[in-house]
Amino acid sequence: MRCKHWCRVSLDLAREARQKAPTGRVDRAARCQLSAHEGDEHYGLLAELDTYGTALWLRWRGAYVDLVVLRDCPVAGPGPDGDGCCLFAGHTEQHTWEDTSEEVLCTS
Repeated sequence: MRCKHWCRVSLDLAREARQKAPTGRVDRAARCQLSAHEGDEHYGLLAELDTYGTALWLRWRGAYVDLVVLRDCPVAGPGPDGDGCCLFAGHTEQHTWEDTSEEVLCTS
């Protein structure tokens, strides 16, 4: 089950994110993409950045919110056609393909 925490993207961070996003568009709110967890640090996907496997994430802990560019998680699910994980390298909790209770999309 995915984390239920959401965070609004401030106007300043949205402006900065739009400058970095290839499409120039980002959502004004992001949901934490990690599986349900006890910690208070959350990550919401804002945009895939390039073909080199990086994405722009909104990271928040309490009132502290910032933008981070993180490499994609390299782990794929079991089997020859295993789905890739839609999170970032070194994430805590489960990979997205392990989260079977709800569908997780890799796009923002």
